[in-house]
Amino acid sequence: MMTSLFSIFEPSSSIFSLSINWLSTFVGLLFIPYLYWAAPSRWALVWSKIMQLLHNEFQAILGQATKGSTILFISLFSFIMFNNTLGLLPYVFTSSSHLAMTLTLALPLWLTFILFGWINHTQHMLAHMVPQGTPGLLMPFMVLVETLSNIIRPGTLAVRLAANMIAGHLLLTLLGNMGPSLSLTLVSFLMLAQILLLMLESAVAMIQSYVFAVLSTLYASEVN
Repeated sequence: MMTSLFSIFEPSSSIFSLSINWLSTFVGLLFIPYLYWAAPSRWALVWSKIMQLLHNEFQAILGQATKGSTILFISLFSFIMFNNTLGLLPYVFTSSSHLAMTLTLALPLWLTFILFGWINHTQHMLAHMVPQGTPGLLMPFMVLVETLSNIIRPGTLAVRLAANMIAGHLLLTLLGNMGPSLSLTLVSFLMLAQILLLMLESAVAMIQSYVFAVLSTLYASEVN
């Protein structure tokens, strides 16, 4: 039962032994050309407004010293949101529900921030290991705690995104499998529950992409 349930998340579709499910990761690129029309559409104006709001917020976190770097985190937010929302469509593979993708996004970012901080701001990174006012006896313990918290950051980023995406999909699948065994009246309530849950999943898809981008921005701000 559990094997067949989780099999819906496996990249099993293939042509000539080449997995094609992961191609859904790049479907979001099809939306980009609409931003460059001569006459901006309403979608382009809304998206530009969202990008401006994100730029202002990321700039406030990073500070003026890293001006221009917000495009990295805006692109990260856009990429994850496209994959999360497109994964809600029928027969579209949700790549963001796999640790293979989420960890690929989180680990290089975290490793880059850590290397940049230790190479360019060594004293600041060492001072960050011990919070101000820590008693001398607790300093070794605090260094150990801070080190562990830094090491698990890419894992928590990846697991948070993948777990939130896969949980909603599992619930939708479980409720959908109950349909054939229910009466017509209960099926009506089931459809209503599915619609409400799909609305919730749409909000979760956008919120999780925002959380991933904001946490990445906070981690980057700590090494400056």
